[in-house]
Amino acid sequence: MIKKILVPTDFSDQAENALRVAADLARKHNSEINLLHMLELPMELVDGAYGGSKSDLPEALFFMKLAHQKFETMMSAPFLDGITVHETAEFDGAFDGIMDYAKKYEADLIVMGSHGASGLQEFFIGSNTEKVVRNSEIPVLVIKKRHESFEIQNFIYALDFQAENHNAFKQAIAFAKANEVTLHTLYVNTPGDFRTTKEVEEQMEAFMREEKAPPTNYTLNIYNDTSIEKGILNFAETIGSGLIGIGTHGRKGLAHFLNGSLSEGLVNHAQRPVITFKI
Repeated sequence: MIKKILVPTDFSDQAENALRVAADLARKHNSEINLLHMLELPMELVDGAYGGSKSDLPEALFFMKLAHQKFETMMSAPFLDGITVHETAEFDGAFDGIMDYAKKYEADLIVMGSHGASGLQEFFIGSNTEKVVRNSEIPVLVIKKRHESFEIQNFIYALDFQAENHNAFKQAIAFAKANEVTLHTLYVNTPGDFRTTKEVEEQMEAFMREEKAPPTNYTLNIYNDTSIEKGILNFAETIGSGLIGIGTHGRKGLAHFLNGSLSEGLVNHAQRPVITFKI
């Protein structure tokens, strides 16, 4: 169940896009939202051990007050009507603060915005969102554009049907069931790692037999393409999927999962939202 949704915000348009999606999910699941803004100030402003003085305190308080003013503006948005929203502003590094607060808040889902197709260098390489996606123990939903209404009927989950994927797959199943959507499991066959349909189908069937709580509404799909990333994107386009899901290996990085730079390319090039689950 999705009861607590954490939405890190820097008060940008991308953060608002994420908040709009979080609001739709909160309304559907009767969840609460916690808006989190990390105030990354020079250490001398928040800790005297770094050479700060009492005269620095008003400056730190100014940044905190400014954050709360921005919270007030954001929380007055009509799309949040009727939803319980908490605001939190803390002094910490953005990545560490988000990770710590997600655990403290006992969040079930993190929803974050990104710059979309033009933002590979800005967003995915070394960014806070990338770090959160790689390291989060809970699902992370990355939103790339504004959604007036976040409604999905078809949810693609790409995997290689290896045993190590069961944990992440269970989370994907739970998400699909909670949102009453069809789960389309996807294996992408590529020239560099070609396998026959019979081989893949046998592995798919063996994998599904091991699932103790298999999905109730799902399909098994094999798609041939020149790369895994292109296969996922083209299959998503073919069925009109509203969401793409993949598993992550934590600190080993998303790229470890499906070869090379798939993760960066997928999150960067997909116009659809992407949700990640810890393997």
